[in-house]
Amino acid sequence: MAGRAASKVLSGARVVLPTGTVENGRVIVEGARIAGAAPADAPAVDLTGHWIVPGFVDMHVHGGGGASFTSGTAEDVLRGVRTHREHGTTTIAASTVTGEMDVLARQAALLSELVQQGDLAGIHFEGPFISPCRKGAHSEDLLRDPDPAEVRKLIDAAHGTAKMVTLATELPGGIDSVRLLAEHGVIAAIGHTDATYEQTVEAIDAGATVATHLYNAMPALGHRTPGPIAALLEDERITVELINDGTHLHPAALELAYHRAGADRVAFITDAMDAAGFGDGMYDLGPLAVEVRDGVARLVDGGSIAGSTLTLDTAFKRAVTIDRLPVEDVVRSVSANPARLLGVDDRVGSLEPGKDADLVVLDADFTLKGVMRKGAWVIEP
Repeated sequence: MAGRAASKVLSGARVVLPTGTVENGRVIVEGARIAGAAPADAPAVDLTGHWIVPGFVDMHVHGGGGASFTSGTAEDVLRGVRTHREHGTTTIAASTVTGEMDVLARQAALLSELVQQGDLAGIHFEGPFISPCRKGAHSEDLLRDPDPAEVRKLIDAAHGTAKMVTLATELPGGIDSVRLLAEHGVIAAIGHTDATYEQTVEAIDAGATVATHLYNAMPALGHRTPGPIAALLEDERITVELINDGTHLHPAALELAYHRAGADRVAFITDAMDAAGFGDGMYDLGPLAVEVRDGVARLVDGGSIAGSTLTLDTAFKRAVTIDRLPVEDVVRSVSANPARLLGVDDRVGSLEPGKDADLVVLDADFTLKGVMRKGAWVIEP
């Protein structure tokens, strides 16, 4: 029999809203959405002593739970998605790694179907249009210049679900590709780049809006040759990705980026590969072999860091307890900012009536205790 959607009231917690933190607050859930009012008989869940924050949004992640978004089947991708959901990430854009163009196009077609089903929020192509000087965990043999026609092939293969492409914009065709992406509403992200300061400024002026994992896979900040880092940090049009796992960044580098860019221009990401939420061992990242030891992923050949095993609940807790960042600022960086960049902030990224009931429950020590997605508990507190 048809009736009103089931309602529940989560009460007693500190609730982080866009306007600030409400002590002894409550979140009303009606069906899959956050509601503004609750019926008198709605059941209550007492979360006194906890925090309620928006579900996390990861705009740069390659896999998890032993499964790859890069080369896996739909079943594999969904396994990785479930793993990250269990760690609070209720919205995911799947990232690829460098591969043959036809292989990337086939994977994009598969991922696009999962976007249409609502399991993913979009696709991020990381490579093959990156610098061989800063390739990181990408196969050098498969790299290519960012020819706009080739870039267009990839975004077309995604059937309207491409959200971001990482480019070394100093390479031939780079600036024209940035303009192409901007015209098609796809984020041009500067990363895996050997660009100078001046070349980076040119790319930003052409329409680039994101720095792919700032500091990593780009020239270091220099006092005479500041390189891309200075240009990316100083420009208000750029949001910088940061991998807050204690391995990719020294805490002082994170603090410099965070306080120079400000909370509204930082997006915490995981850059996670298959081992996230799964454990140490041997893995493949695209065509390359990776060994994960003590939670750190490195290429077997050469030893470069190969993504991370991070989950966003860990990044959140570290940001608040070790980096001493305000909770409200971390919420912006882990939820609101990436949601805005992915163009899904009308539905997710903050706790507001009418939006999806995606939220995370944390205890007083910021350890994850509950996850809700679209009104259903993934993990019940």
